[in-house]
Amino acid sequence: MKRIAVLTSGGDAPGMNAAIRAVVRYGLDKGYEVLGVRQGYAGLIAGNFVTLGARDVGGIIQQGGTILGSARCPEFQAEEGRLKALRGLRQLNIEGLVVIGGNGSQTGAYALSQMDYPVVGVASTIDNDLHGSEITIGVDTALNIALEAIDRLKITASSHQRAFLVEVMGRDCGYLALAAAIAGGAEAVVIPERDLDEEAVATEVRTAYERGKAHAIVVVAEGARHNAESLHRYFQQNRHRLGFDLRVTTLGHVQRGGAPTAFDRLLATRLGAAATEQLAGGRHGVLVGLVKGQITMTPLAEVVGQKNPLDLSLLDLAAVLTK
Repeated sequence: MKRIAVLTSGGDAPGMNAAIRAVVRYGLDKGYEVLGVRQGYAGLIAGNFVTLGARDVGGIIQQGGTILGSARCPEFQAEEGRLKALRGLRQLNIEGLVVIGGNGSQTGAYALSQMDYPVVGVASTIDNDLHGSEITIGVDTALNIALEAIDRLKITASSHQRAFLVEVMGRDCGYLALAAAIAGGAEAVVIPERDLDEEAVATEVRTAYERGKAHAIVVVAEGARHNAESLHRYFQQNRHRLGFDLRVTTLGHVQRGGAPTAFDRLLATRLGAAATEQLAGGRHGVLVGLVKGQITMTPLAEVVGQKNPLDLSLLDLAAVLTK
């Protein structure tokens, strides 16, 4: 093997750049030429490659986002698009590919591996729902950004004896919301895995005030059926009956844009290097992740279509701690 490539795909996650850096420098140490693919699978089809040297990835470990960029690519979902991408890789004599991303990205990686092309995935998504890794690149940073927002809102909520609703990202997985609620001392949490209706949320807030609390924080996952928008509308419509209103803060993409924490930088570096090592050893068609503190390899065939289940015992713990 003389030449490999790396791409980032899907939603950006803090730590992706650290993973790119590790792939490049580990690859160079092995004597490979390393190319970066700009704009994910769209760049793969378009042949948008750039040669990456050690200095090209210098000073990026602390940057959020991805220097290679990312883009949606419906064309890659069709066999014709994948064949075009494969022809481009082979024309440039690229003998292996590292794909850094979440569920959709690894589905694309699996599709290429089924076409007998050497691909290794790196687990990277702030949603933390990727099968094959207990924690993925970007989760720790996104969680800490959410936690900082909750801590700040709690101060002003106490000053005005007001209830605040904080919506966090995570798509259909409630991990970020649940972890942020526990770490931030929230009074209620609404997640897709165990939804609360509007009146149940109102009861939790009212009970908090009855216990003498000067504030009430509700954390809501964006993928919950009763999300921030519907809850806010309900509380506005019923504020005279309920006796209080909710102020809403939607964190949105703020969670993606932070400088990666030390944990995410280390995790990304370990996973990026391990992915390159797998290609070097002739092993591919796997996702590199972290399980029980150890670097693990999970066949992409097992990753596709699977999601990490949320530990709902944490929800019971959150209920106890709100008292």
